[in-house]
Amino acid sequence: MVVAVSVEFMHELGDPYPFYERLRREDPVHRVGDSRFHLVATWDLVTEAATRTDDFSSNLTETMMIHPDGAVTGIALAPFGDAGHVLATGDDPAHRAHRKLTLPALTAARVLALEPFVTATLEQAWTGGDRIDWVAAVAHRLPTAVVARLLGLSDCDPATLLSWTFAATQLLDGVVSADQVAAATVAATEMAGYLAECLVRALGRPEPGVLGDLARAVAEGTVSTGTAVLMLVQLVAAGGESTAALLGTAARVLATRPDLAAALRADPELIPVFVDEVLRLESPFRGHYRHVVADTALGGVELPAGSHLYLLWGSANRDPAVFDDPDEFRLDRRRSHLAFGRGIHFCVGAALARLEARAAIGMLLRETRDFTAVDPEPDWVPSHLVRRLTRLDLAITPARPGALGGTRGRYPGL
Repeated sequence: MVVAVSVEFMHELGDPYPFYERLRREDPVHRVGDSRFHLVATWDLVTEAATRTDDFSSNLTETMMIHPDGAVTGIALAPFGDAGHVLATGDDPAHRAHRKLTLPALTAARVLALEPFVTATLEQAWTGGDRIDWVAAVAHRLPTAVVARLLGLSDCDPATLLSWTFAATQLLDGVVSADQVAAATVAATEMAGYLAECLVRALGRPEPGVLGDLARAVAEGTVSTGTAVLMLVQLVAAGGESTAALLGTAARVLATRPDLAAALRADPELIPVFVDEVLRLESPFRGHYRHVVADTALGGVELPAGSHLYLLWGSANRDPAVFDDPDEFRLDRRRSHLAFGRGIHFCVGAALARLEARAAIGMLLRETRDFTAVDPEPDWVPSHLVRRLTRLDLAITPARPGALGGTRGRYPGL
């Protein structure tokens, strides 16, 4: 039974999908050991939990810590109902108000207006030659630059912002040591301090971007300074982490599937479909937490108040009840996925992430005739929160002049 081996499989970070399959089949609402955490594995139950917002709060009150001996404990965060829960971890009506403040910067027009900046950043990142660490050169660099531009952080060092981004999410990884938690806490505190300083400066001279929008809201009394800073922290962390994961995985899929690369070269209009299939097959966030508000049940499993759900997007997106051949990469899928969440917390930056991915993959195909992964085994970040590569060395055969038709516009997003 899954119950007897759950912790063992929770440590199989490189390939969690056999464990997910067993959960879906045998124990789709699975209690982790004797902890207060339950894994939710099927499409129907993940969707149900995500939409039962009165029963399952998005407040991030506690996260799992999985110890080397297999023990599972909780790391207490802000209590249920605390004002520190914003955006993705907030509940309505506060969540609705916070989301409304970020939407002006993420309208279709504002996202499309970022396209020239995305293109220029990619051109600067591409080093040419016959080898590149795609993760370091592109997957890390592009999202960080775009987040800084979107928020209006004109003076931020990209490398520092990237380190802060990964530190903020590392606190939720579940497999970090006490020393790592301490170091990540320091880094996250430094990021919050920097963003607070940026907000204070913006109060005197609001400029375009999320930072300016939040500064105006603070000046008008719509939100507090503390809430605005927490929103900025979350936008930086989530936007950088998830898109970096998507860009790395997308390139690795093509590096290991030359047939897919050939299909996209032959028909670049398939690139958006390809990006969404990558999102389904290797969801950037493995899952997100929900707080059980009052005694209730899900899938026939009793859940006491104060317990926690972990909604496994990565498992739901491979549910055979929803997807034919769910472990296969197919360019003919047209069904939606859960990689960007579901319900009121559907990712506010989904369109921007897709734009960045389309542009990056378009450039990779345009600048190369062929490329392969140097290391046959993927190097995943040890985490139960994210599905992100630490590096991806590509051996490249550069494109001959005119090999792709010489038309950058053939590739969506370029």
